[in-house]
Formats: sequence, C-alpha cells, structure tokens
Amino acid sequence: MRSYKSGVLIAFPLAIAPAVHAQAVDPAQVPVQALCDRLIAVMKGGKQMGQQGRVTALGPTIDKVFDIPLMTRLTVGPGWTSLSNADQAALVAAFRRMTIAQYAANFDSYGGEKFVVEPKVEARGSDRLVRTRLVPASGQPEALAYRLRQSGGEWKIIDVFYRNAISQLATRRSDFARVLATGGAKALVRHLDDLASRPTR
Repeated sequence: MRSYKSGVLIAFPLAIAPAVHAQAVDPAQVPVQALCDRLIAVMKGGKQMGQQGRVTALGPTIDKVFDIPLMTRLTVGPGWTSLSNADQAALVAAFRRMTIAQYAANFDSYGGEKFVVEPKVEARGSDRLVRTRLVPASGQPEALAYRLRQSGGEWKIIDVFYRNAISQLATRRSDFARVLATGGAKALVRHLDDLASRPTR
C-alpha cells in the first residue's frame, strides 16, 4: 500500500476498498457459487449420507438457484401450452425430483475436487452465462457452464452445458416431447420419476 503524508489521504482508499471489492462479483455468479459450495459439502458427506440424505441436503439449494418451472416448460416445448394447470404442476414437481436425484447421484463422493467459477460472466441477450470447472485432485478438469435468467429480481439457472457445449435442456427436449405426444402428461410424469429413481452419470 502506498504511504501518504496526509492522514485524510490514507483514510480515503481504505474506506472505498470494501465497496470496490463488493462490485467485483457479478450477481449472476452468486447462485452458481452457492450450488458449487453445496455440491462440495454433499460430496464430502458422500456414501455416509446415502442417496436420500444427499437429496434432502440438495433440495433447498436446487429450489433457490434453479428456475425449475421455466426449465420444465422449456424442456417440454410447445406442448406445454395445451396442458392443464394440474398437469403442468405435476410435471414441474416431477422435473424437480429428477433434477435433485440426478445431482445427488452424480456428486456422491469426494476425492479432493474443487469447483472454480470463472470470473468473466458472458451476456447471452438478457441472459448470462457463468462458466465453471470441476477440478479433480488429479486428471483433467470437467467444464460446466450455467445459463441464468432473471426471475423476481434474482438470477436463476435455466440450463446447464456440459463441456461448454452440450445443453441439458436441448438433449432432453426430443425425449420428453416424444413421451408427451405418445402418452400425455401422466406418461411424462412417470418417465421423469423413472429417471429420478435410476439416475445415470
């Protein structure tokens, strides 16, 4: 730190330092960092927590940082508007169960991994893209990017990109649309619950 002769000049930079630091974090990074922190905590609980324990631990964070209703609607696609309110609510609940169960299954043990949230936040129209890396104790990092959109004044995750290229919503859309077209909303709820009961990596 520079040395100033005037006590006033010394006090001024110290006073503004916290404000400058606070502005360095983009608001869209906050929910992504919260998810990463919770995943590490759950991974450390690992097998001892069990699948249901990890589901319970992850649920509140998933609810806070993801826009599950919007993700459900985007994944179902155009058929969403033809569904009754009750069917829409049932699909949102099933999509939530599947999302939490898959995170609980995929992040089930800890071996010294850490998440790194990239400092640069990219604009995608009115959305934001936050890139992260899951860095293992040894081996190659795994890239995960999150697309976020504002909802109720807060940034919420609406899509996840594996290796910065594979959209989770896009890969599910054709599968969900097929089930909905052939069996209706109840069949899609059963399909989502089946995915939740046997999540794969």
